[in-house]
Amino acid sequence: MPLNAKALGAALHEDLTLHSTLCRRDAGAFQKAIQSGDDVVVACTQEQRLFGDLGQQTEGAVSPIRFVNIRETGGWSRDAAKASPKIAALLAAARLPDPPPVPTVTYKSTGRLLIIGPLDQAEQAAALVSDVLDVTLFTQGPGNAGGAQARRFPVLGGRITGLTGWLGAFELQWKADNPIDLDLCTRCNACVAACPENAIGLDYQIDMAACQSHRACVKVCQVAGAIDFTRDAAVQTERFDLVLDLRSATATPTFLQHALPQGYFRWDGRDLSALLQLRELVGEFEKPRFFAYKQKLCAHSRNETVGCNACVDICSAEAISSDKGRQQIKVNPNLCVGCGACTTVCPTGALTYAYPSATEQGTKLKTLLSTYTAAGGKDAVLLLHSQERGQALVEELGRAAQLKLAQGVPAHVIPVALWHTASTGVDLWLSAIAYGASQVVVLTTQEEAPQYLDGLQAQMDVAQAILRGLGYTGTHVQLLRATHPTELDAALQALGQTRQKIPAVAARFAVAQEKRSTLEMALDHLIEQAPMPVAERPEAIALPAVGSLLGTIEVNKGRCTLCLSCVSACPASALQDNPQLPQLRFIEKNCVQCGLCATTCPENAITLQPRLLLTPERAQLRVLNEAKPWACVRCGKPFGTVKAIEAMLGKLSGHPMFQGEALERLKMCSDCRVIDLYSSQSETKVTDL
Repeated sequence: MPLNAKALGAALHEDLTLHSTLCRRDAGAFQKAIQSGDDVVVACTQEQRLFGDLGQQTEGAVSPIRFVNIRETGGWSRDAAKASPKIAALLAAARLPDPPPVPTVTYKSTGRLLIIGPLDQAEQAAALVSDVLDVTLFTQGPGNAGGAQARRFPVLGGRITGLTGWLGAFELQWKADNPIDLDLCTRCNACVAACPENAIGLDYQIDMAACQSHRACVKVCQVAGAIDFTRDAAVQTERFDLVLDLRSATATPTFLQHALPQGYFRWDGRDLSALLQLRELVGEFEKPRFFAYKQKLCAHSRNETVGCNACVDICSAEAISSDKGRQQIKVNPNLCVGCGACTTVCPTGALTYAYPSATEQGTKLKTLLSTYTAAGGKDAVLLLHSQERGQALVEELGRAAQLKLAQGVPAHVIPVALWHTASTGVDLWLSAIAYGASQVVVLTTQEEAPQYLDGLQAQMDVAQAILRGLGYTGTHVQLLRATHPTELDAALQALGQTRQKIPAVAARFAVAQEKRSTLEMALDHLIEQAPMPVAERPEAIALPAVGSLLGTIEVNKGRCTLCLSCVSACPASALQDNPQLPQLRFIEKNCVQCGLCATTCPENAITLQPRLLLTPERAQLRVLNEAKPWACVRCGKPFGTVKAIEAMLGKLSGHPMFQGEALERLKMCSDCRVIDLYSSQSETKVTDL
């Protein structure tokens, strides 16, 4: 690779010694470095295992070691000679501290494995893992040749009615409606031969639709006594730690979600990776608790009314559900796979990504872009990709470039690995543009759930509408779909063909953990640095209806009765009342467009209007509706509104419970109503006496 130690050192503000064959020849220099106590960055992942082991074996090694790939991502490219700014940026980001620990989710597995499928295939799979796992089979047909006659594993049979859970906690429910008791069955096959309708297969299940009740099978099974047509078909349950499903994914309804529960595997009988993973899943395992939830910010439900369902709808693991009793959402941490899509589409920031946090992600993006710019780089493109298939695809492209089969990753494209591509959204994307990125590109590789792509695209449409409305020409955020290095290569080369307008001065703010705070800081900077002159800017930028988390509301004053139910429903304090006057007031900056106000309003008087208001009024309290107060007919104190009281009188005037004095009391304040009622009762008692 054409590396320049002097240029890299200047970008990183350090004196660097370049070890160009570190993999083997300079192992001694590596050992000396890790004994120094300073942070050590190994700028290659080829021999990560080798140097990790060497670090553990080196006496006096105290330095933290971090690895970063600059080879496939920059050095192996036809742009390698111009890649020094990018390489400096990758080295700088690699030196950032690891995210602080977060609460974890624990799984415990003793190795109890359930295999579901045709008996012969299930027994073949069991034979490959039974040396380390405790296997039970659930037969789903005999397969091509039937099961082996030697009963090596416990076999269950019947009709599965439910399968739920996750690693270490799967629960199988089935209806034992098979007349043949598989525990008693000796597999002598006498029943199979005796059945005149061929209703018994080599899985020793009876097809009741074909059976004509000759009961020849019962007669030949008298010694074993395994067949009983009078047995109650009871529902049974049993717990397992792991599940291997040999059935077709399209033929059964079990776990149809895109992200399958951990510990559940499908196997086609060919790829051995699933079996290899199963063999490793015995013991205790931990994963980060990827999310944090603040119920008071949640726009899902208020006043027994459901508003926002964004997180529930997008979750591909079905880990999020509505807890209507507590008027909030509920996240099952055992099912959560850490994709972060729920945090991306959450309008309020009630759900936040915890590992790594938004603050840590923002620090990384800011470090990459500031170092890249300081080293002389221009038109930086952040390529956000998953650390699994996305990372592999980038590395495949780098190797293809080294073999002169591809262009490779361009010098201005900076790959950034994420736990999942759905874990960042409009707040971080706009922050990256404010920091100086010309584009933010999210690489998808068909490992993402379809709803993730829809959610990301909706957020990108909002971000792009804001930028174009401010005069930032070009495409700044986009999805890039690729499954092969050739596709990725062509798409990356196309990114450099157009230039995007970016802020003249890079932002200096730090990304906050609160989504709305970060979004507001990014918007303030982008508005301040907008290329479009202030005199030419529109009053407001219209935003797409889908995915927008900015906007105002329109109130139909002819319908609104100022009942203020919308105020109590608003989770963001965008809607407020006035304790002194009957008014509905609004702060547009706080509005998240969740729709709870509209669904709560009994008069259907509220309409959402997605937009970004560019005038100072966006942060100011303004009155949406007001009315003349109703004065108590007894004491004159104002309460309610004329419109609301008149509407109530009109609706109740014909009711038998509200006639005469009762109807008149509706015109009184609450204090006078009690006094009048008490006085009336006293007068009645005196009259009776």
